[in-house]
Amino acid sequence: MSAKYIFVTGGVVSSLGKGLAAASIGCLLESRGLKVNIMKFDPYLNVDPGTMSPFQHGEVFVTDDGAETDLDLGHYERFTHAKLSRDNNWTTGRLYEQIIAKERRGDYLGKTVQVIPHVTNEIKAAMKKVAQDVDVALIEIGGTVGDIESLPFMEAIRQMRQEQGRDHTLFVHVTLVPFIAAAQELKTKPTQHSVKELLSIGIQPDILLCRTDRFLSKEIKNKIALFCNVAEEAVITAKDVASVYEVPLVFATENVDTLVLKSLRMEAKDRDLSKWEDIVHRVYNPKGEVTIAIVGKYVEYEDSYKSLKEALVHGSLAHNLKLHLNWVEAEGLEAGQQACAEQLAEYDGILVPGGFGKRGIEGMLQAIRYARENHVPYFGICLGMQTACIEFARDVCGLEGANSSEFDPATPHRVIYKLRELRGVEELGGTMRLGAWTCKIEPDTLAHRIYGETEISERHRHRYEFNREYEETLTAAGLRISGSSPDGTYVEMVEIPDHPHFIGCQFHPEFKSKPLEPHPLFKTFVGAAYAYGQKRRTDKESTKIEMFHRPEKMGQR
Repeated sequence: MSAKYIFVTGGVVSSLGKGLAAASIGCLLESRGLKVNIMKFDPYLNVDPGTMSPFQHGEVFVTDDGAETDLDLGHYERFTHAKLSRDNNWTTGRLYEQIIAKERRGDYLGKTVQVIPHVTNEIKAAMKKVAQDVDVALIEIGGTVGDIESLPFMEAIRQMRQEQGRDHTLFVHVTLVPFIAAAQELKTKPTQHSVKELLSIGIQPDILLCRTDRFLSKEIKNKIALFCNVAEEAVITAKDVASVYEVPLVFATENVDTLVLKSLRMEAKDRDLSKWEDIVHRVYNPKGEVTIAIVGKYVEYEDSYKSLKEALVHGSLAHNLKLHLNWVEAEGLEAGQQACAEQLAEYDGILVPGGFGKRGIEGMLQAIRYARENHVPYFGICLGMQTACIEFARDVCGLEGANSSEFDPATPHRVIYKLRELRGVEELGGTMRLGAWTCKIEPDTLAHRIYGETEISERHRHRYEFNREYEETLTAAGLRISGSSPDGTYVEMVEIPDHPHFIGCQFHPEFKSKPLEPHPLFKTFVGAAYAYGQKRRTDKESTKIEMFHRPEKMGQR
């Protein structure tokens, strides 16, 4: 049986949560025993987000096959079991690149290459590819309806309705119903105008997901249904929630999955969201608290570390803890250890994430030294592992000026240097070690205790590596290399054995963490941070009590 298609579009403004909506619908359909796949089309002309600024685009999510994709694919993987690849994220730039390559080869036999049918045919072919061997394919169209950039994608999904029929296609439109405080009213006009834009290009939405900060009344739903030509039951309250993991439950309350199955004429088993209900219960009923500092360089824009933040949430939920996450600007720590002590003293754990460029590096090194010397649980990811090695080389091994050739090409000690296979390659896009690679873990290490395995697979995105010429010097001083590539070329994990929890990894474990399957590195790090925080607070209370009961010496006031 051929797959059914659900097309998710958005209107009025961007950032309404189309990706979360698509992921949540996928989650609901999986809870009914259906197999789903999800993809996103991004209208921008970049070939992929790999060279885009994290301030503009947020994080770059990496798939097993090494594709640099939109951060919404992270939502898809966290909410469903879909196995994503480069086929699940297409940009206008990548589509045009493929079409132009065909034209240069002569594949079009001298025909004039046009948006219709050539571009729309490529879009439809991409949709059909991800719809193989699944029951439902969810297709998210980036941007907002009415954007010039989105028109080819809108035209392609309009054609899909004509080709596949109503029983095999469903249009879900995410729109805004704002509450105007001055009038104390919810306003439906933005939604009406958004649907009007859709109708003007030949698409009638079947379901409206109305983003709002409160539940819509029956009267409001009836008004929207009347003016937008949809059934009242198809006007869904997509209410703001405290945790994104509550969205599937909110949609279930509104019977979104039942409506989807009815519209697509599909049979499925009863819904089972018990595991998601448990997760949300943990969110609202924690048994403790943990405070983590992320010392990075893009902290003013949290979407730059989207998967990282969620992975820390997963690790906290695994221990039934409330996570307090603070973003510490690395440049603010460059003054030295006193500045670190003043800013980091109240944190239970310190994490240095990935990143590129030299800005803030000296502050990261100060934070790592603080964590190492004060036995604060530390977790370094990608750049966080590299800076941990640089700090150890400088402050423990006495290698003055040790650095990465990325930050100081003239450094006397290149502890970190450019990947050997990339020497002489100056292009940025796609020129990294990307995707899933195998790592062999040494026995009797913290890494082995965490994973419980001697061989793992994790996703990478880096251009620099540890220089093994310095391995003997650093390991003799106490650093342990606990993970390497099977052929011994790359150092994948380092740790300090005599530290309560000090570990760094070259890969990005956050890409594989899910709320129902927290990544063991994050779960263990949060557990260590909580234990350290409990001890720190207990010691502080003991000191207060001791000082309070200390008898005054004669003659002292």
